[in-house]
Amino acid sequence: MPHKEKKFFELMDYRVIVQKERDWGEPAAEAEVGIKVGANKERNTASGVGPVDALNNALRKSLEKVYPRLKKMKLTDYKVRVLPSKDGTAAKVRVFIESSDGKDRWGTIGVSLNIIEASWIALVESFNYKLKKDERSC
Repeated sequence: MPHKEKKFFELMDYRVIVQKERDWGEPAAEAEVGIKVGANKERNTASGVGPVDALNNALRKSLEKVYPRLKKMKLTDYKVRVLPSKDGTAAKVRVFIESSDGKDRWGTIGVSLNIIEASWIALVESFNYKLKKDERSC
């Protein structure tokens, strides 16, 4: 019988906005994330220096309430690579995120035609890895 993997949280939805007004400073990014943790629903909004940072901050805001051990986890590297294609800006991208909890380091990957979706996949995998890792060591 196949082992069913524990789901620490489920995505309901997310929304990312990047706005730049004329020539005034850097663009502003904001993300809203809706997740379910068990029967509880969480919805949080956060800003960031870019859309991925905003998504990370909004997801973290929701998850740290339930899983305070995630406060030790930090994203340490973020890389994007366009996968070989003749499609230019419509090509698939691979996002690699490296994370650390001060003790261990790990990497996660997301692949999609949409750079935000690929980033989201890699972010979620990173948080899930940390939660699984901590659960195994208990």
